[in-house]
Amino acid sequence: MRIAIVNDMPMATELLRRVVAAAPEHELAWTAADGAEAVEACRRDRPDLILMDITMPRMDGVEATRRIMTQTPCAILLVIASVDGNVPGVYEAMGHGALDAVDLPTAGPSGAVELQALLAKIAIIRKLVGDSRLARRPAPAEARAETARRLIAIGASAGGPAAVAAVLGGLPPDLPASIVLVQHVDEKFVPGLAAWLGQHTALKVRPAGEGDGVEQGTVLIAATSDHIVLKSAGALGYTPEPRSYPYRPSVDVFFESAALQWSGPVVGVLLTGMGRDGARGLKALRDVGHLTIAQDEATSAVYGMPKAAAALGAAIEILPLPAIAPRLLDACGYGT
Repeated sequence: MRIAIVNDMPMATELLRRVVAAAPEHELAWTAADGAEAVEACRRDRPDLILMDITMPRMDGVEATRRIMTQTPCAILLVIASVDGNVPGVYEAMGHGALDAVDLPTAGPSGAVELQALLAKIAIIRKLVGDSRLARRPAPAEARAETARRLIAIGASAGGPAAVAAVLGGLPPDLPASIVLVQHVDEKFVPGLAAWLGQHTALKVRPAGEGDGVEQGTVLIAATSDHIVLKSAGALGYTPEPRSYPYRPSVDVFFESAALQWSGPVVGVLLTGMGRDGARGLKALRDVGHLTIAQDEATSAVYGMPKAAAALGAAIEILPLPAIAPRLLDACGYGT
């Protein structure tokens, strides 16, 4: 995998250069000292992955991510001095299509842990970039939940936080449905994501815990690196299987569990994202008679997951982002 580095600090650039050089399956594409350089370099030579800083002169990593994902889209991993210290910028960049964020390894006691976290993220993205041949394994079958309530199941990846915020922002607090969100994001960012989304919607938003029951008017977010599933009686839980999936948590696994478990009506929604996760799960929902929606290409930050769903015939409706919330209200019979 060809990897580019964007960082204005020479020491950080050299550290990341060594990380790339240490793995025989990777090669350095180019380096840039700020976002403006990165945008131009990407036009000349698009890499497989960019390790992007946020705070830089001339053009920061947020704006660089926006321009790159608009003009020459590719995988972007934010590698910054402190993820916790840059939460607004992280979510804004992820809204433009960055896949994830990780702390830049340091020379201190935590450096080895940070390095392993960075290497793990790169390995996962390598699988995502070339995941078309990954084998599928079905989710385990269990008895359907005894419930007639409506469930809205949302899956998203790159560009997802902003897209999810746009959808949830159009839904009222008394929505007659429960919502479960599977967003590809590191589990340590989930509490912050829940708080951030909570500022954009009148619905309650919180991470989902093992054994939690779905709640009307509440958004529960997959909160661990295991897969979230619906278990008996409509309760949520987590499973490590399938272990081979590069997407953790997997949208496919949750959608498939909803198709098996939920006896009431389900609306499956697949938003912007890289790769194919969610397409087969959305098809499973459609195959048992549920409404399925995929975001259209024009409004997707990364037209990967919705494109895969469209190609598979998994989406009954392909809608621009601003039309999704009104369609959910219509599907729930809200106001009628």
